[in-house]
Amino acid sequence: MELVTISDIEAAAKRVADVAVRTPLLLQTWDPRKTLWLKPENLQPVGAFKVRGAFNAITALDEVVRARGVIAYSSGNHAQAVAYAAQRYGIPAVIVVPDVTPRIKVEATRAYGAEIIEVPLGEHPAKAGELAAERGLTLVPPFDDAAVIAGQGTVGLEIAEDLPDVEVVLVPVSGGGLAAGVGTAIKARCPRARVIGVEPALAGDAADSLRRGELVRWPQADRGRTIADGLRSQPSELTFTHLQAVVDAMVTVSEDEIREAVRVLARQARLVAEPSGAVTTAAYLFHADELPAGRTVAVVSGGNADPALFAEILAER
Repeated sequence: MELVTISDIEAAAKRVADVAVRTPLLLQTWDPRKTLWLKPENLQPVGAFKVRGAFNAITALDEVVRARGVIAYSSGNHAQAVAYAAQRYGIPAVIVVPDVTPRIKVEATRAYGAEIIEVPLGEHPAKAGELAAERGLTLVPPFDDAAVIAGQGTVGLEIAEDLPDVEVVLVPVSGGGLAAGVGTAIKARCPRARVIGVEPALAGDAADSLRRGELVRWPQADRGRTIADGLRSQPSELTFTHLQAVVDAMVTVSEDEIREAVRVLARQARLVAEPSGAVTTAAYLFHADELPAGRTVAVVSGGNADPALFAEILAER
């Protein structure tokens, strides 16, 4: 299986330069260890890192193919990213989402002009494939695609350029596209750094798979228990192969730890993070004994928090 290379990621960086925000690295002075930098991808135009991969994949399409339109399946952030990229190109976009997707993500996607189709949780990938064939649309997967992985890898490229002596990079893992891309970039540019994947314990299928050395499929009902709705997917063969090559270890975090990390990011870092975007901070706060010491970057992958849930979490304690 051919893996994404640093050259692919460098090419992606040029494609997305005018669309994706080059998010800063923010040293957290409230952290007593003074070793934590945050990479706030919640500041992207669609509120999440997904704009990088979606735009790179759509830009790489043949112009005639692209003009016919695109389709995607997503729990929310990839949906917005594809819809946003399609709007920028003036092409049709159809997005298939699970019917449990937070309304804020559904409505934001619709606002970019996409057609939204809601189906029961777990049925959205198959439905998108059917519609792609019926309508002649190009499927832009959320993670199982080399161009998407390369686009997400630009996060890692920026980390390496802005903090060349980084020692630990914490990155969320769901379908694995972000971790695959970031890990590839970090290993190429900062080979001494350790790349640590972070998952909710209730959706720890990637950690389970890497421990066993083979893909392990957890039931959708099990993965659906976590508050981190953006981390309920499973790696594909393509992303898992990347994870095996570039991720040094996995850490899983509890639901209470995720909630506390959301609060810390809001109160101390002044950042709005959805639960999925807070898992890396949770790992840093509560699992220091499982992490290497040193200069650490935690990727805050998204900030599309459901308002009611966000208010509930902030009101706790």
